[in-house]
Amino acid sequence: MMKRILKCLLFAVLAVSVAGCQKDNIVLIDPVETDDTDDYIANTTFTKTVSVVFSTDGNATVAGTNDNFTVSVEGNDVTLVYTGEEHVMYHLSGTTNDGFFKLYSAKKQGITLNSVNITNPNGAVINVQGTQSEPNKGKRTFIVLNGENSLADGTSYTDTPSNEDEKAAMFGEGQFIFSGEGSLSVTATGKSGIVSDDYIHVINGTITVHVSSSATVVGSDTLKPVCVRGNDYVMMTDGALNLTSTGTGGKGISSDGNGYFYGGTVIVTVTGSNFGSSGGGFPGGGGNSNSNGVSAKGIKCDGNLVFKGSKVVVNCTAHEGIEAKGTLSVSGGEVYSHSQSDDAINSGGNLTISGGYVCAYSQGNDGLDANGNCYIKGGVVYAIGTTSPEVAIDANSEGGYQLYLTGGTLVAIGGLESGSSLTQSCYSASSWSQNTWYGLTVGFTTYAFKTPSSGGTPLVVSGSSSPTLQSGVSVSGGTACFEDMFYVDASVSGGTSVSLSSYTGGNGGGGPGPGPGGGGHGPF
Repeated sequence: MMKRILKCLLFAVLAVSVAGCQKDNIVLIDPVETDDTDDYIANTTFTKTVSVVFSTDGNATVAGTNDNFTVSVEGNDVTLVYTGEEHVMYHLSGTTNDGFFKLYSAKKQGITLNSVNITNPNGAVINVQGTQSEPNKGKRTFIVLNGENSLADGTSYTDTPSNEDEKAAMFGEGQFIFSGEGSLSVTATGKSGIVSDDYIHVINGTITVHVSSSATVVGSDTLKPVCVRGNDYVMMTDGALNLTSTGTGGKGISSDGNGYFYGGTVIVTVTGSNFGSSGGGFPGGGGNSNSNGVSAKGIKCDGNLVFKGSKVVVNCTAHEGIEAKGTLSVSGGEVYSHSQSDDAINSGGNLTISGGYVCAYSQGNDGLDANGNCYIKGGVVYAIGTTSPEVAIDANSEGGYQLYLTGGTLVAIGGLESGSSLTQSCYSASSWSQNTWYGLTVGFTTYAFKTPSSGGTPLVVSGSSSPTLQSGVSVSGGTACFEDMFYVDASVSGGTSVSLSSYTGGNGGGGPGPGPGGGGHGPF
């Protein structure tokens, strides 16, 4: 049996220079991620099939069970207790507006959703527990999506036994692994959308989750609604996640561990405000002066975040768009994060960009913010910060850390952290205009980018060779990214040449700052 997924090689290499030891000499080696073949359904043999058909005008029917099952059917409330040794595939189909599927099992299993539509007004719709004696110890569950499927909970979870967890419309004590060519829509009004008390791995399929429930305090517990949550980690290999949270204190994706984005598409929209008493703590969003406060973030992981190939789009109203409490790294794919109130992308430790396309757009704080060192080694980075003292790219200089720019293509509106180590030369524009298309040429590649309606100064650019910059251009062709505000390999025409001067860091230089809005493709 292979270990589930990650063997961490995490150690510090201390390089001692002639000048002595400094914090920037400590390099944390990224974890070595290995894919777990047991997560792929083809590697499990299912020797038993059970069919559950829900009904709009009668009782649900269950077929295929044997003496290893205890079956309870009350209307469309279906509870199965399995004590056998086979791996069972459960096929769910039909429609009901008052039912659920609940499974107790000590074995790993599969659940195939065959165009099923279930609403449970009193609790979770799909609830996978361990055994009845140890309900909180679950195994791996494969969720196979066939056709169009929908699940919806209600505002009250009165069906939940006192000794069991039931945190979401779709809840499992063990791992959830999603695959299949179909789709799943989850609507959560009582708690969260999809939650595993272990990990969640999306291999394929299209999953849409809308959570409108809000954070509340009940006794000593705080409800923290989230569209998708894995207590261990969340991994995206392929497929699509479309997540929307509108309730107070809601999140798009949350994990107590790491987050891995290797492929597929992730779209997260969080419009709710933060939850907590007033008095400070949440920029632009209502404060968090007590221990029960809950921030409304797009993607938040208590461990590390790794982006290698996914297209990730996050829009967040009240707090950070993307946050890793540990390190954050981007080596491939496309990552766009927009926050109206706080950092667009934040890491508790080092933040490293070595490839891919990254846009961090903040209207209330820093674009990219690392509480350790920030390393930009490659890729394409478009960072937008607000007015002083916030910047487009911020490292924790107060703690002795720095921004290190050694490669890649960079556009930064709002400037860079003072004291940055800029091995690759940077240049500031003599001035820049709002809502205007610019053409940036580095070597044989031309990029086009749209400036925001507000932002700090200066506009800083950098590339592998001396760049040229034109203002007020017309754009055609190229590959669009960052919500169509940036084009790669674009064709630009017209415009006016912008004077560039050498830039060494800090957000006080670079000319008189933004002028009135210019041309372009409409409001940003």
